[in-house]
Amino acid sequence: TSDPDAPLTCAHDGAVEMGRGDGQTERWSAMPMTATDTTFSSVQTQLVGRLIEPAGGSDRERPLVVMVHGSERTSALDSPYAYALAAQGITVFVYDKRGTGGSEGEYTQNFELLAADAASALAHGRTMARGRFGRAGFFGGSQGGWVAPLAATRSEADFVAVGFGLVASPIEEDREQMFSEARALGLGDEAIELLTRLSNATAKLVLTDFEEGYDELAKVRRALATHSWSQHIRGEYSGDMLRMSEDELRRLGRPRFDNVELIWDYDSIAVLERLEAPLLWVLAEDDREAPIDTTRSALMGLIRKGKPFDVYVFPDTDHGMMEYATNADGSRKYTRITEGYLRLLGDWIKGESAAAYGRGRRLGGE
Repeated sequence: TSDPDAPLTCAHDGAVEMGRGDGQTERWSAMPMTATDTTFSSVQTQLVGRLIEPAGGSDRERPLVVMVHGSERTSALDSPYAYALAAQGITVFVYDKRGTGGSEGEYTQNFELLAADAASALAHGRTMARGRFGRAGFFGGSQGGWVAPLAATRSEADFVAVGFGLVASPIEEDREQMFSEARALGLGDEAIELLTRLSNATAKLVLTDFEEGYDELAKVRRALATHSWSQHIRGEYSGDMLRMSEDELRRLGRPRFDNVELIWDYDSIAVLERLEAPLLWVLAEDDREAPIDTTRSALMGLIRKGKPFDVYVFPDTDHGMMEYATNADGSRKYTRITEGYLRLLGDWIKGESAAAYGRGRRLGGE
């Protein structure tokens, strides 16, 4: 930028210069790396990918990680997270999931199909980097926390890392979001009981292809009508269903809410019980999109059973490991990715560890 007051300026040699509060300037040079674009086939569909390798020649000890997408519909090839890991000495394979970017197929949130694609991506990445990597595995963020462990059970992955994902079904995610919203409003047990009834009604709708559940929803809608706070409840989908008429839901429910082949009652714990590879799971303590209580409890239970899982939590962070400031109306202004998160991912994938990762703390099997 040519703005003399900008915090960052781009030098002619490609470096970035950043002004510090003490009047000094830090200079960051570009990390040398190579990027090789490719295509591969998965379940009769052509997908596009990119292998990103740190400079420095062949390194048989360097790990290879496949980046597993979340629910976004945009291309992943230029993901800053992929380059942040590559800058730490990790070979990264990133790809556009089906129906996004340059990949063929239809967009889907079917975890079984997405896991098959991720397993194919790992196989292709291993072929491309043959002789230049050591262990290989997955990283998945958000919805990738459902997909990456499942893909690992089908690909002999050496490790799995997950950031801000859930050990819960999409139905449970919706319910936990509503509970979190209710607690943020200062509501108690009566509200939780009503929202449990709402969750049960909407779950019946999605599990029966919107054939059943209307009577249950009508009853809880009448019960909630006298509570003004119900207008502030969203969840993942139940809040919208609550505010639609029965006629609208019968006509529009399936095309609006059930059009991406989501496995509503997906059994995350069963997948993790089958997983034999080491797992890192990183939680955002104040995650509004993926509340952590159920996930933390499930992971601690699996650790007590002897699973080789490492769990970290970062305080004062929301979904995406984002730090935030709270506005007067209760909304959040996101400021930055919390310090230590990306280093934790990089070190763990490399089999290394440091004394501290920002304010993150490792949880035991309590």
